[in-house]
Formats: sequence, C-alpha cells, structure tokens
Amino acid sequence: MTVASSPAAGCRDLPVLRERGQREVFCGLTGIIWLHRKMQDAFFLVVGSRTCAHLLQSAAGVMIFAEPRFGTAILEEKDLAGLADAQVELDREVARLLARRPDIRQLFLVGSCPSEVIKLDLAKAAERLSAAHAPHVRVLNYSGSGIETTFTQGEDACLAAMVPVLPVTQARELLLVGALPDVVEDQALALLAALGIGPVRVLPARRSDDIPAVGPNTVFALTQPFLGDTHAALTRRGARAIPAPFPFGEEGTTLWLQAIATEFGVDPALFDHVTAAPRARARKAVAAHAGTLRGHSLFFFPDSQLEIPLARFLARECGMHPLEVGTPYLHRDILGPELDLLPAVPVLSEGQDVDRQLDRARTARPDLTVCGLGLANPLESEGLTTKWAIELVFTPVHFYEQAGDLAALFSRPLRRRALLARGLEAAE
Repeated sequence: MTVASSPAAGCRDLPVLRERGQREVFCGLTGIIWLHRKMQDAFFLVVGSRTCAHLLQSAAGVMIFAEPRFGTAILEEKDLAGLADAQVELDREVARLLARRPDIRQLFLVGSCPSEVIKLDLAKAAERLSAAHAPHVRVLNYSGSGIETTFTQGEDACLAAMVPVLPVTQARELLLVGALPDVVEDQALALLAALGIGPVRVLPARRSDDIPAVGPNTVFALTQPFLGDTHAALTRRGARAIPAPFPFGEEGTTLWLQAIATEFGVDPALFDHVTAAPRARARKAVAAHAGTLRGHSLFFFPDSQLEIPLARFLARECGMHPLEVGTPYLHRDILGPELDLLPAVPVLSEGQDVDRQLDRARTARPDLTVCGLGLANPLESEGLTTKWAIELVFTPVHFYEQAGDLAALFSRPLRRRALLARGLEAAE
C-alpha cells in the first residue's frame, strides 16, 4: 500500500491565533441550496423574514418553471410583535404545504435570526407536526441562523438533527457522512465496492427510504470537515469515527481511503490495484495546474471550514506557500490528521476579527487570497488577486476525478491576472 508520508513537522502543535471580533460570513440558511438537491423527498421550510426568502431565491438561482424543495414561512410584523400565534399560523402553513406536495417525506423546519430573536420554539412545533402527519411525513428542526454560525454549519445542524431519530442497528457497517453531489458520491461508493468494503450507508441519504441505521458497530468517515456537531451526535449513538485527512486531491483521497481500508482489513495489494489508475489520473490532472500555482503565496480568510484541508492540498500537491490559514472553528479531533500533514505556516488562526485580518493580508500581499464575496471586490480594488471561498463548496471537488478541477479553481485567478498584466503591457 503506497501512500505519501507526512512531513517531519506538521501544524498540530503550532500556536493558534484565536480572534473573536467582527466576522464576514454567509448564514447557515445557505446550506439549504445543496441539501435540497441532495435529499429528493425532503422539503426545507425556513421560518424567517423576507430577507431570508430573498437570500435563498437569489443564491439558488431556481428557474421560474422549477418546483424547488424549499420555501419560507415569512414572519410578518404582527408575528414579531406577538399579536398573532405564530405556532397556529405555522401549523396552517405546513398543512397547506403537505396537501399541495404529497411527495414530501421529510420536512425540516429551519430556524432563522428572526425566529430565534422572538424565541419561537420550533423543536416543539416539529414534535407536534411530526405526530400530526405521521407516518407519511417526519418533521425535524434545526437552526440556520447566522447570528453565531458560519454558513457550512447549516448542513452540520441539519445532519445532527437527523441522527437521534436514525434507526438502531447492530450490524457492522460503514457510514459516509456529508452531502456530496450524486456523481461524486457514486465515485466514492464505486471505489469502496471495488475494495470489498460494505455494506456502506450514506448520511444524508438521497431518499428517506434509504435512511441509514446506526449503532455500536457502526464506523463512520466524514467527507466534510465542518461536521463537528454531527460527529458528536453519532458518537453519542455509539458509532466510532475513522480519523483521516479529507478526500481533497490525490494524497488526501488516498489517505482517506487507506484509513477505511485499514479499518476493514483490505489487502494492501488490492488497495494498490484499485487505486493505481485513478491516482495516476489525479496526479496528471493536478500537475496541469501545479505549474501555475507552484511558488505562489496564499492567504485564507476564515469562511467555509474547508481552509485547513485545502491549504494542505495546495501546499503539498501544488507547491504553494500558505502565509495565513484562517478557519472559523478548529475542531482538533476532526482536523488532527490534516494538521499533521500541513507544513508549518506563519499564522494559523481560528475565528475572525476582520479588520485585523485585513491589515495582515495587506501587509503580507499574498499572490492569492481566498475569502468571502463581501471582501473579494474591495481586495481586488487594492491589487490583490482573490478566490471566492463559497465556490469551493458549490463545486464538486472531492476524490480523484475532481482533483484537477479543485486545482483549477485556484490556478484560474492567477492565470487571469497574468493575462490582464500582459494585456496592459501590450496596450502600453
């Protein structure tokens, strides 16, 4: 079993700069954009304001003829002022929704900043509505509020809300945790099947009929690094996590698969046979972009919680030099294997004080800055080349076949900058 070795010194023991100040992030409602596509018989009902509705409609880009699997129960002024019984109104709207959409099997009541400010008890509402509409529909709730969270925590909160109601099993099974595009998930399942690993379940499942069970013999592998609450919820149910780097790039994918293969006793020769061809394709695809990336400096603002695995990929497989790697939350149990691989960086930061971090970025003048949409244009106007962090969540980037696409997301801004510079020189 041939895999890349870790460096002599990683970042696990590196001092962390912890900041608690003003932040620039999307709210957790954003996770609905990919979750409603993944769970084909689920519906996400946001209990929020017109601003919440506008965010989802603009971010999702839903065509006028489409029938989306999300909506907003809008809190009007009378609800916010306590002049109407919001619970009664919610019951009425849910009944209307389910009557019009009999295909719904799972309904998520999603809390927002407005519903949390007025202390609307959606947990109690979910219990009441689940009992009223059982067994055809199961109603759950979670918070997508942006008051204290970053946007990827919407998925974490959703999956964590599902864990307590998963059926019980005593079977030894592998559970893959995290929402992936169907084509990427299929690739992962095909690799695991070729290794003889099974049965394999997925959370979230595409349909409620395929919902996984969990028990003391369940082992699970995260596919996303931002699932801290889900990790804890599964552990409370008796499941055991397989620690591993995340499947970004050739190296991360190989080490992720190797950790699972070791858990299930896969023969090293079989592992090498199954992974040799896709590994070679991934290395070739990454190499096509590594020439553009190699030697360039990199600065991560905290946004998606993908920052540490991506910094590891860009440093080790693409030859970039991270100057600062900022992440909203640093979950050491989950990210420990990544920290062991990440070469020592000048600054590893958790949380954000956006003004201080902007000052550090301006001083460092990195070749590429990964940040949120709200910061990208101002930094571009100051001559810094940026990459929108949210694109890394919406684009298929996991596993071998997407390794080249992942590298391309970072090489493209540098190539654009080089083309613009040549164009200006020609014009002069």
